[in-house]
Amino acid sequence: MQIQLSDHFTYRKLVRFVMPTIIMMIFTSIYSVVDGFFVSNFVGKTPFAAVNLIFPVLMIFGALGFMLGTGGSALVARLLGEQNPEKARQVFSLLTYVAIVLGTLLAVAGSIWMRPIVLFLGAEGELVDLCCLYARILLVALPGFMLQNMFQSFLVTAEKPQLGLLVTVIAGVANMVLDALFIVALDWGLAGAAAATAISQILGGVIPLVYFSMPNQSLLRLGAAPFDGGALLKAVTNGASEFVTNISMSVVAVLYNFQLMYYAGEDGIAAYGVIMYVSFVFVAIFLGYSIGVAPIVGYHYGAQNRQEMRNLFHKSMVFITGSGLLLTAVAVAAATPLSRLFVGYDAGLCALTAHAFRLYAVSFFFCGFGIFGSALFTALNNGAVSATISFLRTLVCQSLTVLLLPMIWGIEGVWYAIIVAETVSAAVAVCFMLKGREVYHY
Repeated sequence: MQIQLSDHFTYRKLVRFVMPTIIMMIFTSIYSVVDGFFVSNFVGKTPFAAVNLIFPVLMIFGALGFMLGTGGSALVARLLGEQNPEKARQVFSLLTYVAIVLGTLLAVAGSIWMRPIVLFLGAEGELVDLCCLYARILLVALPGFMLQNMFQSFLVTAEKPQLGLLVTVIAGVANMVLDALFIVALDWGLAGAAAATAISQILGGVIPLVYFSMPNQSLLRLGAAPFDGGALLKAVTNGASEFVTNISMSVVAVLYNFQLMYYAGEDGIAAYGVIMYVSFVFVAIFLGYSIGVAPIVGYHYGAQNRQEMRNLFHKSMVFITGSGLLLTAVAVAAATPLSRLFVGYDAGLCALTAHAFRLYAVSFFFCGFGIFGSALFTALNNGAVSATISFLRTLVCQSLTVLLLPMIWGIEGVWYAIIVAETVSAAVAVCFMLKGREVYHY
């Protein structure tokens, strides 16, 4: 039986509904990990460092897709809850067309300005050319990448999370197979890694685009979309937190790279790259749950079903707390094996990576509260609070800690920074959620 947004959610039903989105986010993260594995082991340490140096910039472009998806799906879910499906479909169509046009314009602009951007990041010599090569190939796929990010949210809102999972699996498997073909079999090096990722991103965006363009059994379908500046602005403000989150993560990654280049050189950047790849998988569980539950919250908020909102909030807090404890324990135990998988060819780099990851793992207990808190207020169409939580979590707290703590503890301060930042951010998110109960009655 298909689960609907209007249902009452037990633990069993909630897990069944959000699990495809969680698996989708985990799988997305895993094929990013596979990218890193192939580049590090078959192309080399310097190309691996180049990917990690330019990757935050590419994520800034892709963040616009997350913004339109999360903010737009919150608005569309509310409209569905208010029994206005025609308006919901119009808003969905408008946001899809905006994403295509915006992605195309940014791809052209990014290709033109990529070398100055890379030089600004501090790259020198061979790193400059490698960064530009990788980025320009991926920018070809930027419209598809933005659509892929956007449709992750809208497929859940359309009550088709299983289709979202299937699309992600198809794109992920394609990326893995093409990595092996282009990098190992054909020896295309870093260009092969970029081409494999670009093709997978195009698949991830085009398949849902075709689905929504045709007659289907979901709640959403592409069609005529009269320009609605108010709806577009509402979607953007709703999704501002996700945009802020991705921009901030990219800025913070640049700061980490600057600090690590100073304290540990190229090895520090490579170690941080491994941690980022692996941490994507752990954090994906919180992201997947938050994306999966947000349309349900948005629907019941639109329907003014306070009892169900309280039910969802209580179950969500239990899930976030339990998952945080489990993920921290798993990450500490797996730090050394995971480090060997990526950089086992260099004993010193492997030891540095394992030590750093054991420290970084503590942050997994706290980060879920900030991620869910931001998603909760996005679903409630309160973009201001959502953006505040994300801004404090991903930019302010992490920027301050990564700049200040190394002055006290050197390289160790870089690894402690994330723990302190996520702890403070979790406290802020909990305070907002407690205060919000008086307004939204969850």
